Amino acid sequence: MISRWKKQNIFAEINCLLNKIDRRRENKGEYPSSFCIDSQSVKLSPMVFENRGTDANKKVNRRKRQLLVDTGGRIWFAHVHAGNLHDGPAALSLSADIFCQNQRLKKIYGDQAYNGVFARKMKEFEIEFKMASRPESAKGFVPVAKRWVVERTISWTNFFRRIVKDYEYTVSSSIAWILLANIQLMLQRMEPICQI
Repeated sequence: MISRWKKQNIFAEINCLLNKIDRRRENKGEYPSSFCIDSQSVKLSPMVFENRGTDANKKVNRRKRQLLVDTGGRIWFAHVHAGNLHDGPAALSLSADIFCQNQRLKKIYGDQAYNGVFARKMKEFEIEFKMASRPESAKGFVPVAKRWVVERTISWTNFFRRIVKDYEYTVSSSIAWILLANIQLMLQRMEPICQI
């Protein structure tokens, strides 16, 4: 059943619906006006050979996840690819999802990795890309305005045993499990409402 739901895009539809319900619960518009984007490198199960590549920064053979979240940290879209692909060009795979999203979307926040080809593509569709990076003088961990939201969402994924490491043979299965994690988070947020 999971495979059939994945192929029919049902997880993505449920995820989108729950995100909209949670935004309404916070008295916000159903669709976000801004997104935050970032990537996460994840280790792969030893027997997975598809979409595997060495991340130049981490020097480990793995996959990367691109997460597109709203200002509340809700995952709207995800893309999984080999770790050796650069973040900016790889994020172009999210373009169709971004453009079909809604008319409210005006800005996307990201780091320097998205400032090239990805930022130019967004500009074509009149979506402003805002680069958020920490000051060069800063030492240690410094939360960067706007972008810390996606970093927090990435840290939330560490609470889900199934996605803390990538065990999936296909990237579509990896994406499905990421969406399922967000679906669980949204249901947990709504639990007090359901108990009334």
